[in-house]
Amino acid sequence: MTDHVKTGRNVLKTEIDALEQLSQNLGADFEAAVTRLQNLEGRIILTGVGKSGHVARKISATLASTGSPSLYIHPTEASHGDMGMITEADAVIALSRSGETKELADIIGYCRRFGIPLFGMTTAANSTLGKAADHLLLLPNAPEACAETRAPTTSTTLQIALGDALSVALLEAKGFTAKDFKTFHPGGALGTSLATVADLMHVDVPLVDHNAPIETALDVLGKKGFGCVGITQKTKLVGMITDGDLRRNYAKLQTANISQVMTKSPKTTVPNELAADALRKMSGGKITQLFVIENGVPVGIVHLHDFLKAGIA
Repeated sequence: MTDHVKTGRNVLKTEIDALEQLSQNLGADFEAAVTRLQNLEGRIILTGVGKSGHVARKISATLASTGSPSLYIHPTEASHGDMGMITEADAVIALSRSGETKELADIIGYCRRFGIPLFGMTTAANSTLGKAADHLLLLPNAPEACAETRAPTTSTTLQIALGDALSVALLEAKGFTAKDFKTFHPGGALGTSLATVADLMHVDVPLVDHNAPIETALDVLGKKGFGCVGITQKTKLVGMITDGDLRRNYAKLQTANISQVMTKSPKTTVPNELAADALRKMSGGKITQLFVIENGVPVGIVHLHDFLKAGIA
């Protein structure tokens, strides 16, 4: 084993040990913090400087994308006017390993003056930040992985992990779902994976009444181009005719009626079903179209090609 690999493993072990300590100490203070933030009317403001500032930005972004409105404010900018961005409906989470970061003094004072809930994420309960905080998010005072220079390594890993724990706990407490998550992630692979049937469906639905002549069904099937036509009875979907149904029943098309040719009770989907789930339904049934229904009434149709075009496959 090379010295570089040994160093890397030592770093990871140091941080793993610290994370295990953080996990074991998570308890009533964390529970109280989540409850307070869950019932917050305003936004969760993150602040910090240096490496803690970078982590604060990341935590703010994670909170905002998981249903908890949040923003990052730089402490120095806050002292020069941005303090006005913090309202009495908000809460502030301040990050500082030592709890003595002088740039946080004005924000701490502002929170005390206007009764704004202050959450202190620090390793030092008796520090200025620790004592001023309404809720203490205490980090283990674990050694930094870079022992020689004490560069922030273990401490920032702990901050990120605790921020993730807060975000996920709040997500679950608020009942935030995958569909809600998609609203904040419309682009990229994540947005695609959370697309719903409503995002893909066509509303120009090919339909004919079950009492119509079979020639009418054939005409609609040919004009709409979906390879199928839905059969309705008093607006409710009762069946469908596909190109395959026509081939299988070719010999009796001259004398048959729609009910004799159609596939009864076809597989369907609903607008808010995840597109990936609808695709699995199609794959399992070896079908290429699904009618989209609400209360039994067809409101749309999706074809296998729609999933392929959207990159869902």
